[in-house]
Amino acid sequence: MFTGIIEHVGVLDSLALTGAGGRVTVHAPTLAGTLAVSKSVAVNGCCLTVTEIRGDKFSADLSAETVSKTSFGAKGGELKKGTRVNLEQPLTAGKEFGGHFVLGHVDDIGRVIALQEESLGSNSWRLGVEVPLQFARYIVPKGSITVDGIALTVANWDGRVVEVAVIPFTYEHTNLRDRVVGDAVNLEGDVLGKYIERYLEAREKNNSQNPRP
Repeated sequence: MFTGIIEHVGVLDSLALTGAGGRVTVHAPTLAGTLAVSKSVAVNGCCLTVTEIRGDKFSADLSAETVSKTSFGAKGGELKKGTRVNLEQPLTAGKEFGGHFVLGHVDDIGRVIALQEESLGSNSWRLGVEVPLQFARYIVPKGSITVDGIALTVANWDGRVVEVAVIPFTYEHTNLRDRVVGDAVNLEGDVLGKYIERYLEAREKNNSQNPRP
């Protein structure tokens, strides 16, 4: 499990995709030395298993599901060599929980439609992302959303576009400063909302099958 607090930014060294998945290698000099083969790491919010470490670089395999559901394989927005990526290690016992519950299980891909400075010289930004219809049910005003692994708060929601406020620190210490209109970003909804949704669906199904007399 992760928190969405990005502590490292790496650079994509290579991305090889096949019909059955792929393999990604990330240059991460501030992080690679603390990783271990078989352990987890989130890359742009996608939980991956480290399969190889060579110096300042680590590699991970991508399943076909990962390629189809994340920006690793997004048409028109594929990650390329030299792209900066957000990195986070799993939460450990006793560590401060500063964001929100992030599983690293990407739900869908959104598209950046705006990234604008709030006011000239403020260095605070407003990010707008168009989300797929099937993801929209997880958006709650002032609720949590994960964009490329970053824990953010929904500032505005109009039914298709979610807007989040980006503070200067987040802008400077994540890959958000590289985003442009049209870029694909990984989205993960609040897991608590998903459990509530599943519970209500099961209760409704049970009530329909066992109506009260």
